[in-house]
Amino acid sequence: MLNALKFFNRVLVALTLCLGWQGVSQAQKLPSIQLQAGLYKIAAEVAATEQARQLGLMHRNYLPPDDGMLFVFENRGTHCFWMRNTKIPLAIAFLADDGKIVNIIEMKAMTEDNHCPSQPVRFALEMNQGWFAKKGLSTGNAISGIPSGFIKN
Repeated sequence: MLNALKFFNRVLVALTLCLGWQGVSQAQKLPSIQLQAGLYKIAAEVAATEQARQLGLMHRNYLPPDDGMLFVFENRGTHCFWMRNTKIPLAIAFLADDGKIVNIIEMKAMTEDNHCPSQPVRFALEMNQGWFAKKGLSTGNAISGIPSGFIKN
């Protein structure tokens, strides 16, 4: 009986470790903030660290209709994005420091094409593909609610 219990415990530990390692490659869930695009509210997870930005929305199977991810970079630059391991087709809006949309790009799932801003930016907002178009948002429209602590002078 004792040997069977030891064996069961080892199997349980092994399964826990396997599931734990599997979780490393799974989707991340980050703290979120509320943004506003005209009349539309956005629940945006904030990816403000290198690790969070690299993982982004990878490995997710679903993104609620008005949810997204705000990418925050330390410095303004030509920060390009791809869709490796990203199962959901997305649209990305590159944002100026004042929240105005610089450009929007529709991105296909599971591709490695580069998607870059038309000018250096510090912020990018990913939403479900077609979200910006459906809401009538385009270059020059503003996204508000970005915390002032993220904006450098």
